[in-house]
Amino acid sequence: MRRRTFGLAAAALAATVAIGPSFAMAQDKKVTIGVSIPAADHGWTAGVVYHAERVAKLLMQEHPGLNVIVKTSPDAASQANAVQDLSVQGLDALVILPTDPDQLVNSIKDVKDAGTFVALVDRAPSVNDNSIRDLYVAGNNPALGEVAGKYIAETTPDAQVVVIRGLPIPIDQQRQDGFDKGIEGSNVKVLDRQFGNWSRDDAFKVMQDFLTKHPKIDVVWCQDDDMAVGVLEAIEQAKRTDIQYVVGGAGSKDMVKRVMDGDKMIPVDVLYPPAMVATAMQLTAGNFYDQVPVSGNYILDATLVTKDNAKDFYFPDSPF
Repeated sequence: MRRRTFGLAAAALAATVAIGPSFAMAQDKKVTIGVSIPAADHGWTAGVVYHAERVAKLLMQEHPGLNVIVKTSPDAASQANAVQDLSVQGLDALVILPTDPDQLVNSIKDVKDAGTFVALVDRAPSVNDNSIRDLYVAGNNPALGEVAGKYIAETTPDAQVVVIRGLPIPIDQQRQDGFDKGIEGSNVKVLDRQFGNWSRDDAFKVMQDFLTKHPKIDVVWCQDDDMAVGVLEAIEQAKRTDIQYVVGGAGSKDMVKRVMDGDKMIPVDVLYPPAMVATAMQLTAGNFYDQVPVSGNYILDATLVTKDNAKDFYFPDSPF
C-alpha cells in the first residue's frame, strides 16, 4: 500500500519536473476537496484519520490552490449531516469512507448529482455503480476472507473454528463469503459466528461466550486486528490451551510485530491498510491538477503477512 502511494507521489513529482513553469502555475488552480470519514472509534479508523489528516497537509503544500477539509463523524446520521455541511462549501470533490454505506447512499448520490467528483473509499453500498461515485478505492474484502480461510484450511485442515464477524454491512458479508470459499472442500468446521462490531471490547465478550459454549476450539478467525486483541485477552484470562492460533486482518503494527517475533498465537495476518484513504485523496487531487483521467475501481491486494515478509509491513510510527 505504501509503495503504491509513493509511486503516485513520485509520478506527480516527475510531472512537475517534466512540465515545468506551466505545471507550477496550474497548481494555483482553486480546488476544494471535502473528506468525510468515521471518527476514530477503534485502531483501524484511527489509522484512517491519521492518514487523511497527514495527506491533506501534504497535498495542500504541493498544490497552493487546494483546500482539503477533513471531517470525522461518529455515526451514519452525523456523517450525513457532515456531508451536507461540506456540500454547501462549494466542493469540487468529495472523498468519503462511509460509516454505513447503505444509510448514506442518498447523501452521496445528492453530492454526485450536483456535479461533484466523488471518490468512495472502503465501504460501498449494496448498489455500487457510477450513479453514486466516479472512483472506488478499497481493500479486497472477499480476498481478505479467502486468504485467511485458505491459510487455515492448509495449515490446520481439520480445525474447529469460531468466527467473529465485523458489522452487518456489505463488506462484512464479502469477507465472510470469501472465508467460506477459502475453506470450501476442506474438513474445517465452523462452530459459531457472531458479530464483534470491529471492537476489541465486543470481541472480548463474544470470545468469552464462545469459550463457555465450546469445550474445544482450534482456531479463531476475526475480521479485524483490534478484535484479535480482545480475543487473545479472553483466551489468556480463561487459561485455555486448546486454541492453536488466531487469524486477524488489517496489518496493524502490533499484530505484524507479533508475526515478526514468531508469536505462535499470531502466525500470520492479512493486510487491509487504513492508508487507502490517502490513495483516494491523491488520486482525486490528481484528477484536478495532474491532468490524469481518474475513474473506475482501485482495489488493493489482501497480502498474507508471514514471518518471512512481515518486516516489509511493519511501520512502528503508525498509530495503527
